[in-house]
Amino acid sequence: MASVFTRIIQGELPARFVWKDQHCVAFLSIHPLRRGHTLVVPREQIDHWLDLPTPLLTHLTIVAQNIGRGLQKAFRPTKVGLMLAGLEVPHVHFHVVPIDSVHDLDFARQDLNPRAEDLDSAAEAIRAALRDLGFIEVVR
Repeated sequence: MASVFTRIIQGELPARFVWKDQHCVAFLSIHPLRRGHTLVVPREQIDHWLDLPTPLLTHLTIVAQNIGRGLQKAFRPTKVGLMLAGLEVPHVHFHVVPIDSVHDLDFARQDLNPRAEDLDSAAEAIRAALRDLGFIEVVR
């Protein structure tokens, strides 16, 4: 059965994409831990990160790092956190989150009702930062 992320990638469900390439996409979390919380998701539906082929794992990590650079530029956090949890959706995804404290990665603190305009402005800030950094995979 198609995961919610597969349905997003296929265009069946909406998302605020910031990156697309032939192997993965990145879009904002609908339940962000912090402004700019972005998910990097392979196009291929694989449940566990341990099952990722090494080249795809490498690619996802590089994309997550690029997204992290965009988040750093756009939001100026103390650090950018990276987490693989994988319990909530059976489709590998990297959480890339601007953080100022380890508590910023606590899922008990996620925003379950973010304002659409806040998500839209965060997505545009990330896209602009990624463009400024020279990435061509940025979604227009």
